[in-house]
Amino acid sequence: MTRVLVVEDDPQLVRALKINLQARKFDVEQASDGRTALRLAAARRPDLVLLDLGLPDMDGVEVIHGVRGWSRVPILVLSARHTSEDKIRALDAGADDYVTKPFSMDELLARLRAALRRQAGPAARTDAVTSVTTDGFTIDLLAKKVHRDGVAVRLTPTEWHLLEILVTHPGHLVSQSHLLLEVWGPTYRENSNYLRVYMAQLRRKLETDPSHPRYLITEPGMGYRFEP
Repeated sequence: MTRVLVVEDDPQLVRALKINLQARKFDVEQASDGRTALRLAAARRPDLVLLDLGLPDMDGVEVIHGVRGWSRVPILVLSARHTSEDKIRALDAGADDYVTKPFSMDELLARLRAALRRQAGPAARTDAVTSVTTDGFTIDLLAKKVHRDGVAVRLTPTEWHLLEILVTHPGHLVSQSHLLLEVWGPTYRENSNYLRVYMAQLRRKLETDPSHPRYLITEPGMGYRFEP
């Protein structure tokens, strides 16, 4: 059974989330503060974390940093904070998605399912490319690891899925609609802002000069291309 850790201090919202998740056969753990969340994440190893940023004992971004120190578990932020700065802080810390309150339960569940699909990834094929090496970084597609200048680069599951699609189609234009469909699902085929945010994150982590990328190229109005 898929285990979801809900980190939220609003009892009414926790109750609604539990009812909807348990009705869909998810096993639900709950933490009302950051310290409890970090303890449960380490002890129970959830398959996905739903995280409020406004916790009573610490900022939710600190929880993201704590979990990302040892785990790639998908983290979906639930927050009343609507500014781009808050979203960027959470995504840069390692969150995989950001849902602003109030939200549709159906939308949240769709994003949750998409995050779990991304985490599972495609089945490995024996004839597929298993590694990519550039002058700037190396990618082990089987181990899902990236190194830059000999140092491991930590990617979120969403960043990894996006990078994986691009590097397995070297030199080819991959359209915005295809990336959105593959990474986020059919509901988000028009949300090109998602791609801009995540491509910017990948460039900061992999490119020597993110403002003048060598490997992760934008084709304005069309899509993106990986140049090996």
